[in-house]
Amino acid sequence: MPHGRERTRFLALLVTALLLLCAGIATGDRGSPPARGSWVGSWASVPTAAPVTATPVLDDQTIRQVVHLSLPGDRVRLRLTNEFGTEPLRLGEVHLARRAGTSGTDIVPATDRRVTFSGEPAVTIPAGAPMLSDPVPLAVPARADLVVSIHLPEHTPVTTLHSFALQENAVADGNVTDDESVAPVRTVTQWYFLSGVAVHTSARGAAAVVAFGDSITNGFSSEQNANNRWPDLLAERVRGLGTLNLGVAGNRLLHDPNPPPGSEAENFAVFFGQSALRRFDRDVLSQPGARHLVVLLGVNDLGHPGSVAPISETVSAREIIAAHRQIIARAHEAGLRVYGGTILPFEGTPGFSSEENLAKWAEVNDWIRTGGEYDAVIDFAAAVADPADPERLAPAYDSGDHLHPNDAGMARMAATVPGRLFR
Repeated sequence: MPHGRERTRFLALLVTALLLLCAGIATGDRGSPPARGSWVGSWASVPTAAPVTATPVLDDQTIRQVVHLSLPGDRVRLRLTNEFGTEPLRLGEVHLARRAGTSGTDIVPATDRRVTFSGEPAVTIPAGAPMLSDPVPLAVPARADLVVSIHLPEHTPVTTLHSFALQENAVADGNVTDDESVAPVRTVTQWYFLSGVAVHTSARGAAAVVAFGDSITNGFSSEQNANNRWPDLLAERVRGLGTLNLGVAGNRLLHDPNPPPGSEAENFAVFFGQSALRRFDRDVLSQPGARHLVVLLGVNDLGHPGSVAPISETVSAREIIAAHRQIIARAHEAGLRVYGGTILPFEGTPGFSSEENLAKWAEVNDWIRTGGEYDAVIDFAAAVADPADPERLAPAYDSGDHLHPNDAGMARMAATVPGRLFR
């Protein structure tokens, strides 16, 4: 041990080194300044597989896709996906930009940004995997439309997509990812290889709510290109909240798609997505900034067996309730608040409406309303029911199939969600 002045100098150097070490620990790697703000989901969709009989193909083409953001930010990050691919997915170039106007896929050129992955402009996504982009410096306001352009330089089957986008997207020849406008060779109402957009925000307490559901949450029967899905309309009401639509048409709590052999459903059932219990971690827990969860699921568990699923997959009300309890437990374990949405009425819907199914529906909804297990209840069913026949959608909210709400019904559902839940 040194003595006198040497000891004093040694102690001073030691204290300085410890202070530098503590600063490095507090601020991150190599003493970099602390990051301010956080990443929060602003848009999302559920990826599914494509039917073997109807898999789209891109070949030296660009898919230009429009997504409607819910939360503003100063930077943007994409989540691309090859989760249902069996081969690596090669992307030649990816760009994003603000949309010009309120229709079409034209972009504002000054906002065009090349997207990179670990600093590289091209990326190969392994089979079965998602891929996050590098942060892209682009300020986006709330409820902005973002255009994401992906160039596929080689023959590429579209094995991972979201089928019912209710949004017209464009396929154009060649690499036109940075063009102000493109000449579509076809228009598609699906999202290809894209499942999330997060924004960086410095807003205090910024968080996301995940709407976890089926075709009703997905917006089926609402107006195309209008963003009239109930989660979109909720985002109009509740400012400063990322609203993420993780609804997928035909989704069930307890079963993956399983079309009867030889049935027409073999051509589309795969679009229904993995069961809610199976996809929960990916579609809920992986969402950046998720703090709230709204659950609206169960009607397809009642209606699908015997039509687009085997009759052997018929479930009881107790089994549906048990699945909801699993979602509650897994959400609470991750620190999310979770709100139960009552299942909408469906009397008059072919294949769904039966005395047995309506009895199960009533039992499940009674448990959601009175069981006390959800952190709060959102009584969607009561909001859109016919006052003269609560087992049926009110005519003003019925799209015509007695199962899916129209645009007015979507607005009614959004208005039913108490904004106080998110404060």
